Amino acid sequence: MNDDSSIARIAAILRDEADRAGAGGRLPSMREVSRRYGVGPVTVSRALAMLAAEGRVVTRPGSGAFAAGDTAAKGDAADFSWQAVALEDRAVGDAEVATLLSPAPEGVIALTGGYPHPDLQPLKGLTSAATRAVRRADVWGVPPLGGVDGLRRWFATEAGGDATQADVLVVSGGQAALSHAFRALTGPGRPMLVETPTYPGALAAARTAGLRVVGVPVDEQGVRADLLAEAFAVTGARVFYCQPTLHNPTGATQPSPRREQVLAVARAAGAFVIEDDYGRYLAAGAVPPSLISMDVHGTVVHVNSLSKVTAPSLRVAGITARGPAARRLRAAQLVESFFVPRPLQETALEFLTSPAWRRHRATIATELLPRRDALAAALERHLPQARVRLLPSGGLHLWVRLPGETDETALVERAQREGALVSPGAMYHPAEPPAPHLRLTHTAAAHTGELAEGVRRLAAAYHHITTHPGSAHR
Repeated sequence: MNDDSSIARIAAILRDEADRAGAGGRLPSMREVSRRYGVGPVTVSRALAMLAAEGRVVTRPGSGAFAAGDTAAKGDAADFSWQAVALEDRAVGDAEVATLLSPAPEGVIALTGGYPHPDLQPLKGLTSAATRAVRRADVWGVPPLGGVDGLRRWFATEAGGDATQADVLVVSGGQAALSHAFRALTGPGRPMLVETPTYPGALAAARTAGLRVVGVPVDEQGVRADLLAEAFAVTGARVFYCQPTLHNPTGATQPSPRREQVLAVARAAGAFVIEDDYGRYLAAGAVPPSLISMDVHGTVVHVNSLSKVTAPSLRVAGITARGPAARRLRAAQLVESFFVPRPLQETALEFLTSPAWRRHRATIATELLPRRDALAAALERHLPQARVRLLPSGGLHLWVRLPGETDETALVERAQREGALVSPGAMYHPAEPPAPHLRLTHTAAAHTGELAEGVRRLAAAYHHITTHPGSAHR
């Protein structure tokens, strides 16, 4: 009762203060009211809340309390600084992902990007599939919570081994699949192993989940199994994220013996392997069996996404998992986003089961190697200082090592000024990179002639920063 009386008394005092101050006038600070009337800050805060509910007072964190009215007329700008305290010290870094998703400015040739040029996308087939899908009477209803049955069967077949429809969860694209898996399989503050270099979107998702990311080096056959075993032992990690087929950015594909080694190491550590199988449909020839098809112990959580090989907005992916991990993944999907919109799922299913999908796979396979070779030839002609470590058997990119003294950041900035957009190698590493690199994409340009011109512009930028050190920012 005494507390209620004190709150009412302070509210009456502040009500009078507000009347005297007039619309927009500043009221005494909480500290001043506490000192002047001998009450605690909680009492003052509750009194202000009462007046705010009455519409008599406006409180603005970081600035104070004001009599209700046109506070903007007093010239006080909005102050959001209080949010820095409320949000604490966890940052969500989106710069790298935004860079990869942003289109090239007018007149700039894209030598980076995560999707093929529109001319390489099956847009007619997707449009026809979408038209067929939305004609169904039930397409706008709630789908099965794990995903449309036919689509789950398709993903299970693609995963291989003994995977069944019941093991598959349909989610909103590969990036969402990684976010779901990272949060479901480990917790904030825990270590997670990744290949280094690796896909920047995975690094961003892991850090957003509060995970401590530890890199394990790769060679021309993918992650080094000996170093993976050492990393598990040193860190105590229970999750390893990898891209065994057409690794982004290096293009490496793990042969079957290396895949067996990776599985054996993970099993010995009692750890999960998250297999990002985005590159399976971007190979120019046959690829080794998926890790999940070689696994009978529930070690592997398999992610198969469609947007890289089709179009950016076909954001549909399948997560294949077994045991308690699968149940946790389904629960996380349900509470976070309910389900993937049924029209999108039905469109994907219509397309994947139509002749258009087979035609598209054949088309993209014939385009990849000529573009890869054209990019490599242009580098040899215009920028021989850059070394292509590996010519991958498909994929979208080349991983290019620069001379050790190259200022990678300056080169990227100067290249854009010259009219070529490239990706800096540093963004693909969870820690300090061992050497300067660029990831160059050969499928974002319209044709091979544009690729050659983009490399010529990149070479001009390289020549400029090496002959005029320190001038790249001017």
